[in-house]
Amino acid sequence: MTYQDSLIYIFVMKGSTVRNPSRAAELFHALADPTRLEILDELKEGECCVCELTDRLQAGQSRLSFHLKVLKDAGMIVDRREGRWMYYSVNADALAELDDLVDSLKQAKRARRATGCC
Repeated sequence: MTYQDSLIYIFVMKGSTVRNPSRAAELFHALADPTRLEILDELKEGECCVCELTDRLQAGQSRLSFHLKVLKDAGMIVDRREGRWMYYSVNADALAELDDLVDSLKQAKRARRATGCC
C-alpha cells in the first residue's frame, strides 16, 4: 500500500474529509466577523428580539440586520415573527454541522501524522 493509498483509506474509513468545501466556507465566513460572533454569544442564552440585540450590542439596526442576514443565510440562526417583531435563536443543527466539520479537520491532521512520513 502506497502512502497515498493509505491516506485515502484513512480518510474514507474515518470519514475525515471535508465533504462540502463550499458549505464549510459559508459557515466559517459567517463566523469570521466580531459582530456576528457577538450576536451568537448573545443568542446562546436563548431567543432574542432584534430590538434586544440592538440594545445589548450597541449597534445600529441596519448594521445589525446585515450581520443577522449573513448568519441566517448560512443557517447559523433561525428567526420567527411575532407581530411586528422578529426573534432570533441559534440553529443547533448548524452548530452540530460545524462541530462535525472541525472534528473532520482534526482527524485529518492526526491521520497524516500516523503515516510516519517525514
